[in-house]
Amino acid sequence: MPREAARTAPPRIAIIGCGFAGIGMAIRLMRMGLGTFTIYEAGADVGGTWRENTYPGAACDIPSHLYSFSFEPNPLWSRTFASQQEILAYLKRCANKYGLMPFIRFNARVAAATFDDDARIWRLELLANGTRETVEADVVIAANGPLSRPALPRIPDIERFAGKLFHSACWDHEYALEGKRIAVVGTGASAVQFVPRIQPRVAHLSVFQRTPPWIMPRRDRAISERAKTLFRTFPFTQRLVRYGLYWQHEVRALGFVVNPKLMKRPMAFSLGYLARRVKDPVLRAKLTPDYQLGCKRVLLSSDYYPALAQPNVDLVTAPIREIVADGIVTEDGKHHAVDAIICGTGFKVNDAGAPFSVTGVDGADLDTLWRREGPQAYLGASIAGFPNFFMITGPNTGLGHNSMVYMIESHIGYVADCLRTLQRRRVRTMEVRHEAQCAFNEQLQHALRRSVWQTGCRSWYLSESGKNTALWPGFTFSFRRLTRRVRAGDYRFL
Repeated sequence: MPREAARTAPPRIAIIGCGFAGIGMAIRLMRMGLGTFTIYEAGADVGGTWRENTYPGAACDIPSHLYSFSFEPNPLWSRTFASQQEILAYLKRCANKYGLMPFIRFNARVAAATFDDDARIWRLELLANGTRETVEADVVIAANGPLSRPALPRIPDIERFAGKLFHSACWDHEYALEGKRIAVVGTGASAVQFVPRIQPRVAHLSVFQRTPPWIMPRRDRAISERAKTLFRTFPFTQRLVRYGLYWQHEVRALGFVVNPKLMKRPMAFSLGYLARRVKDPVLRAKLTPDYQLGCKRVLLSSDYYPALAQPNVDLVTAPIREIVADGIVTEDGKHHAVDAIICGTGFKVNDAGAPFSVTGVDGADLDTLWRREGPQAYLGASIAGFPNFFMITGPNTGLGHNSMVYMIESHIGYVADCLRTLQRRRVRTMEVRHEAQCAFNEQLQHALRRSVWQTGCRSWYLSESGKNTALWPGFTFSFRRLTRRVRAGDYRFL
């Protein structure tokens, strides 16, 4: 193909993942008139996180009207906090409405992506229906998200357990909990949702807690038919609700990233809520955090504390020493006999390396780079040494206070502008300059020093070395401003 023709032809685009990010990116490409894309999805259906996490009680902790695409409001949300089933149905409707299904290859896991320095293209190795194949793309957009790899706890002899063991993100619905002795390891966002659902079903529940989370009441309620009719008939009313919810959540960033001392009032409220819901002083003491609110993820639940107070539940705070064939042994020497262990232990984020093998210019290996220096990128979207490789919600774009869909849409807009820049300049590739990436991350890490996440607690936000490579240290509207347009001087074009 002549060089000039290669410059002007529409790029072949590979989108990896079909959750909120992949669907949103594909819709934007369709609106741009770029139908030369394929979505590679490892699973058998759309939905990403909301397809995989089917544990009892799975739901969003951001209000429904805010946890949805700005361009595709849903006036029919049934509750203020949508369930997993309802969010998944919403994503399926979006994929069908915008005609994305023919562009998706299901059961096609991307195992490796390698940049060809001479041809200036990417070659993707797929594992599809048991076979390996290679496909080519001019642009790769990684939309598989940071919470896609479940993390099992690093407990000695976990493989010795003879009972049932599974992660909450891979819930075994065939396993009958009724009449069983169940251990739950972890007390994070998933556990506070499924523990109240399984507590009435089991004979005995042992909840193993390393650190008590800060919990606020979850003010969930059914949305009335009158409100749904209003939103459907006058869409601007739903936009006003979304606008109000956005600013209600955005103001919370003041305590997270501007002045952590502002957390004193929310801390007092949370402790008062704990005192009202847990009357037993011994249990209440176990559930009282000893760190700054916001340092770890703040959780929403109105039924977790009551569930822990039930007579068939024990909250175990002694550290786990080992797992044996029939249960768990804690550091105090106590043996906890259980039939099944459910791990609510989150996902691999900071020290996990790249989500799949990614090889850039001159054989640069992303996994090696990230394991050595910690995950980092420019605006969470571009990586020096990896031309035409873009991420949606890459390093340091997570949030502790607002809707991730807002950040996803910011990244989608940025990647769209990158593609427009490639077309406008009539070039094949763009690669962020190393000095631009370093300068961005230096400023970012400097801003993180004053955030609540650096006040001393241990969380999944931090790597083993204590570096925060997960969260955005600012307001979401400031991130939207930074990603509105490509700064061409920060890139190298060929």
